[in-house]
Amino acid sequence: MRPAITFDANGFLTYLCDVGMWAIPSANGETGVRGGEAVVAMGVFDGLHLGHRSLLERARSEADAKGSRCVVVTFDPDPADVISSPTHARHLLSADDRVGGLLDIGVDAVLVLRFTPGLATLDPEAFVREVLMREVRPSAVHVGENFRFGYKAAGTTRTLEDLGRAYGFVVRTHGLVQAEGGLVSATRIRALLERGDIDTANELLQRCHYVRGAVEHGRGEGTSFGFPTANVRCSPHVCMPAEGVYGCYVTHGNRRWPAAANVGVPPTFACDRESARGTFLEANLIGFDGDLYGKDVTVSFVAWLRGSKVFDSLEDLERTVLGNIAWVRENLGEGELEVHA
Repeated sequence: MRPAITFDANGFLTYLCDVGMWAIPSANGETGVRGGEAVVAMGVFDGLHLGHRSLLERARSEADAKGSRCVVVTFDPDPADVISSPTHARHLLSADDRVGGLLDIGVDAVLVLRFTPGLATLDPEAFVREVLMREVRPSAVHVGENFRFGYKAAGTTRTLEDLGRAYGFVVRTHGLVQAEGGLVSATRIRALLERGDIDTANELLQRCHYVRGAVEHGRGEGTSFGFPTANVRCSPHVCMPAEGVYGCYVTHGNRRWPAAANVGVPPTFACDRESARGTFLEANLIGFDGDLYGKDVTVSFVAWLRGSKVFDSLEDLERTVLGNIAWVRENLGEGELEVHA
């Protein structure tokens, strides 16, 4: 018997199945999630970048042509994190944001598989038989050409094709997409962010890269120069761009403000930089009036403004910060914007 269905904070209808979590738009109701065949897109989909969107569009088109559901099967945590056990794995999207983004793109349902050591020990056929066929019953499965599955990643797209013939589904294998001078992948986008190339990263993502974090009290050393400052602490697992100053939007609920955000601790001020590396940013908000302390906010990176540097004087620092604010005012807006759902 299934657990009770609940609505999450984003309005998604969710419930737990034996191996993971289903999420479907609340307007669709429960009917037909498990019943009937589906066209399936399967992968981690970190970032929901241009390549992912191309694969998902083709899966959606096939589902529409068949009058079928389009279901995504994805994993949390990323199988690579479980298998290789990285100390500080960084991701472009959290599992919740991936689910929300997939539903926004237009799939009918998302099955998030808990990638446990137990699931990792299933051989390719056991995965298809015990998970895919039981939970989804695919008529077709769409995957990228580099997709691997099963114990020790032994299953390839060729393995999946063989299993599809045995279990009655077809496999659609998609080549990796090329854009901006190279293959589109989450690994490439992470590398672009690590060197501060937010423009190219956003092109490949087809959206602004964003991070989420909680607003905390700052250093109190007078760095806002008259502009309210949100000091945002993020999880060490988010993919923070390189240290420097960016033109951004900061969002809380249905309110959004243009901002100049400094990623990392400004080198002009002394503090424990190592403890803040990759987790901290300061955003000078334009048009903000209120209190965000303790609140969760989203910071969306629009443009790179400058690198991080040590200033000779507070006057030089103030002049540069005011120049950054002027750029934001001219290009991103003068004050608070309303966010439409």
